[in-house]
Amino acid sequence: RATLLLSRCLLKMVKGNIIVPEEILSFCCNGLQGSTSAPRAREPGEREEAPGAMGSPSAARNPTEVQMSQLVLPCHTNHRGELSTGQLLKWIDTAACLSAERHAGCPCVTASMDDIYFEHTISVGQVVNIKAKVNRAFNSSMEVGIQVSYEDLCSGKQCSICKAYATFVAQSPSGSKVRLKPLVPQTEEEKIEYSIAAERRRMRLVHKDTLKDLLTRSPRETELETRDGSGAVPAEKTRVESVELVLPPHANHQGNTFGGQIMAWMENVATIAASRLCHAHPTLRAIEMFHFRGPSQVGDRLVLKAIVNNAFKNRWVPLLGVPFPPSPRPSTPSSLLSGSMEVGVSAEAYGQEMSISCRHINSAFMTFEVLDKDGHPRTLPMVAPEPGDGERRYREASARKKIRLDRKYVVSCKQTEVPLSVPWDQSNKVYLSYNNVFALKMLVAKANWALAREKEKVRMYTLEEDKFLSFRIEMSVCTAASRAFSLLSNLQRRHEWDRHYVSAELVQKVDDDDMIYHVVSRKLAHESKPQDFVILASRRKPCSKGDPYVVAFRSVTLPTHPATAEFTRGETLCSGFCIWPESEEMSKVAYYNQAMPGYLNYVTTNVAGLSSDICSTFEACEKFLLKNKEDLIS
Repeated sequence: RATLLLSRCLLKMVKGNIIVPEEILSFCCNGLQGSTSAPRAREPGEREEAPGAMGSPSAARNPTEVQMSQLVLPCHTNHRGELSTGQLLKWIDTAACLSAERHAGCPCVTASMDDIYFEHTISVGQVVNIKAKVNRAFNSSMEVGIQVSYEDLCSGKQCSICKAYATFVAQSPSGSKVRLKPLVPQTEEEKIEYSIAAERRRMRLVHKDTLKDLLTRSPRETELETRDGSGAVPAEKTRVESVELVLPPHANHQGNTFGGQIMAWMENVATIAASRLCHAHPTLRAIEMFHFRGPSQVGDRLVLKAIVNNAFKNRWVPLLGVPFPPSPRPSTPSSLLSGSMEVGVSAEAYGQEMSISCRHINSAFMTFEVLDKDGHPRTLPMVAPEPGDGERRYREASARKKIRLDRKYVVSCKQTEVPLSVPWDQSNKVYLSYNNVFALKMLVAKANWALAREKEKVRMYTLEEDKFLSFRIEMSVCTAASRAFSLLSNLQRRHEWDRHYVSAELVQKVDDDDMIYHVVSRKLAHESKPQDFVILASRRKPCSKGDPYVVAFRSVTLPTHPATAEFTRGETLCSGFCIWPESEEMSKVAYYNQAMPGYLNYVTTNVAGLSSDICSTFEACEKFLLKNKEDLIS
């Protein structure tokens, strides 16, 4: 009876938007699940169950995992009754920070947040569910993965909103960095995220160089071709400058300005700038990496600046599940673009004396669209950049658009959706390399490998999935892991131990860790001519203790090396080596391969024991490593 009365009071409080203490919510939820009888007294020494615990699944939860659920109220929304993106960013940053601090055991600050793509909007009355957990801890920084979804309480429908990765730095009370304890992943998903976190970190560190390289290679005249449109809007007309006084409610529990609040203010001024171009209410579609360069404190004046850098013409594509229109779109004037616009926004901090030099706090780039009543992108005016810095921002916006597309469609897509041979492009080399290593680490982290054969020291495992049969072959070798890594990552020496290789020509040295080879293989008995491959080889040294050395291979296409009548062009989707140190002079070498259809008969013959060719090849690999283990190869 008491539970029922308390539940009725709770409903009245929720309807009145009154904050309900977590203890009351937990008591009501647990009480309504069972009877209204008094709780059973605990036996001596029995541990109290956490509120809402449901047996063993909760006990196995990642200790850094934080779950947050927020009911969207009118005070959280914009004029359309949709959740403000700024408010969502606050919740995301809060959940991610709590997860980081669970692992660090000390205060943490937001260092950066990767690209965010918003798939849907959220309406009043729906619930936002946020799950954040630490993927990997480095020295003093850690990557936190965040998943955001919404839930409609009336229909029960749930849908993904976005996925984000944030980097946090642990700090002591004095402000110095704290060395973090390592994170031990438990589930298959956690092991994959842990493994790929190092590659994402590498991609963040080279982001500036990627942009600079792309701008250097882009022809200048093509990037400003739309500037002379008769109806173009001067970019200066979209400029916004706003000042915010940092008050105690804007500070986090460490006394610094809450990172989520800064991001919300930045989103606000960016939206105003976008509105000045289109004279409508824009929808935020994507945010390029927030990068915090320093803290600000209560009493600071934050000056927020925003301007539209460029407007892009997109192909007509459906959004939010809206189908293609039944009739062709009407043509638009040359001064109008159907698509999106990029807004650059920055935050600078001043003390009480505004004349004193400022501190650059944060900067980001946001992509907006203006949707019509059917959810289709409306036409946008072109942007006429100002000479000098305006033209630079205009060109950089075009480069960033390409980078965003590379990240979204090369990095974010599922492995089964990737073409076998990806066109190689110097401008997207970072993301193709990332995807190459990512695919191999995904394969390595799979949990359902089954031992198929064992011949002396060589063990062969298989993994059967819906579309692929993959195999792994491994053995321990009396060779240092670093030496084995140097030898096996050099495809020009593979013919010395792999009889299937005739030659491997180094076509392009992308950098010290990524190279492209043209490989020619021997003709098999059932083939009319030999095969050739164009392969991207990406090598990675361990990021921290316990990580393997990685050499990943996948096919790419090069205009300089098209398929010819002399060879049958072969392809490899995912293959490579992982090498784990077992001691100073011992290492475990494992080769992985996701078998392609043309290669499947050869693999199944070996798996079934009708041939020992794969095992023999790997034994030859061991002899090669032992013979050359004293070579000084970098």
